[in-house]
Amino acid sequence: MGAIPRCARAGKLRLMRALLEESFRAAVAAADPLHILPAHLPAPPRGRTFVAAAGKAAASMALAVERHWPRNAPLEGLAITRYAHGLPTERIRVVEAGHPVPDAAGEAAARELLEEVRALGPDDLLLALVSGGGSSLLSLPAPGVTMDSLKAMTRELLRCGAPIQEINTARKHLSSIQGGRLAAACRAPVLALIVSDVTGDDPTHIASGPCAPDPTTIADAQAVLRKYGIAAPGPFSETPKPGDPLFARVENRVIATARRSLEAGAAVFRAAGIAPVLLGDDITGEASEVARAMAKQALEVRRPAALISGGECTVTVRGAGGRGGRCAEFLLALAIALEGVPGVHGIAADTDGIDGSEDNAGALLAPDTLARAAAKGVDAQRMLEANDSYGFFSALGDLVVTGPTRTNVNDYRAILLA
Repeated sequence: MGAIPRCARAGKLRLMRALLEESFRAAVAAADPLHILPAHLPAPPRGRTFVAAAGKAAASMALAVERHWPRNAPLEGLAITRYAHGLPTERIRVVEAGHPVPDAAGEAAARELLEEVRALGPDDLLLALVSGGGSSLLSLPAPGVTMDSLKAMTRELLRCGAPIQEINTARKHLSSIQGGRLAAACRAPVLALIVSDVTGDDPTHIASGPCAPDPTTIADAQAVLRKYGIAAPGPFSETPKPGDPLFARVENRVIATARRSLEAGAAVFRAAGIAPVLLGDDITGEASEVARAMAKQALEVRRPAALISGGECTVTVRGAGGRGGRCAEFLLALAIALEGVPGVHGIAADTDGIDGSEDNAGALLAPDTLARAAAKGVDAQRMLEANDSYGFFSALGDLVVTGPTRTNVNDYRAILLA
């Protein structure tokens, strides 16, 4: 048989790219609060309902409540979300603030939110809308802790590649609102509807669990900072624990998970006649190391197939660092590990639409990625060592740019073996 004509190769590349992008869109749609939240709304209480929303999905969750709450029932609230993630609302005020490093806008909004919650009575309802990103957006330092010192600690933990569970363990014991303290401040019944962005979907880890009992201790928080050689930004304080009677009037309900989104992406491949293989929604570790392990798996799988995974990898920045997040870094390391193996395509993107600190959700991989980079004089290995995966895929026109999706169930990765 002769070589495949260039136009046929280009057509297949476009087809595989479109299929990968469709699977990612399906994963995001499966976690869209506007579609999934209304079924979980309670009946209005005798008194008033206050909505306390925080996270990347806060505005879309608040809007979903407004659209489906009875017009004649009292409804008010405050939603704190990341900059550029707001939406127009009528009854619930939306405030944009800093993420992943907290700022003064978030501190002021969190203080106001806590004061409103403290004013609720037994006939009222606290409807907490919790999603990933809420930890920094609900950063109200405990007495004796300044916002500047909390920001410095957060930056250092992020730079060290600390897993989000460790970061949140430290945050909870330095906060006036996290680690179950929001629920503890309230005399009303509490219903927390949660969009999970953490492995295991435990409410205590999502946005640092503002309404969930906290099993970690001050000693655990101190151990995290010792591990990375970071000074404590102030005095630690203990959090409400499992078994505390206050949680008898609190329900934490997870309404969206990474697993459901992976299954939605898998359905797209299945419909195209490609067998999906779900590797799990709890894959963690250094992004480049996870990529090398998955490259080996890809070479052992019978084609056609799609290896699908979720979870949250980390990137340890060395030196000055470049641009990009864990998804693009994973994909760049995967490209290098595969060395242009024919028929392997891929996507890695964050379901919140932002990978790291840039404007992309992630990136796309094709069998000719390294060849096209070399033709442009782009050194893949050097870019990986500089943590500049954004620059690498930007040069190739292979970034995935969606803008804020206003949801967040962690990362979506699919390796398509055609």
